[in-house]
Amino acid sequence: MKVQVAFAKPDRQYVVDLDVPEGTTVFQAVELSGFAEQFPEIDLETMPMGVFGVRVKTATTTTLHPGDRVELYRSLIADPKESRRTRAESQKLDRS
Repeated sequence: MKVQVAFAKPDRQYVVDLDVPEGTTVFQAVELSGFAEQFPEIDLETMPMGVFGVRVKTATTTTLHPGDRVELYRSLIADPKESRRTRAESQKLDRS
């Protein structure tokens, strides 16, 4: 079955198309993608993974379906809630 594995850096997105057997897990697809060897910042044991934007809890047991897109999630640079709060406070001060 055909699946994709995607990894995005701040400046570029990398996508690999794979043909994997039925029963392949999210973790196995990422291993087959070769991204861990290509990008040293990827630690397969700790990096969050998901399918079509939905994070999977256990990548080693979640099986894929034909056409699935596996995604590797980098850590956030800033907390989105904190960034929004800072912007809102800044806008309040600008209006005063």
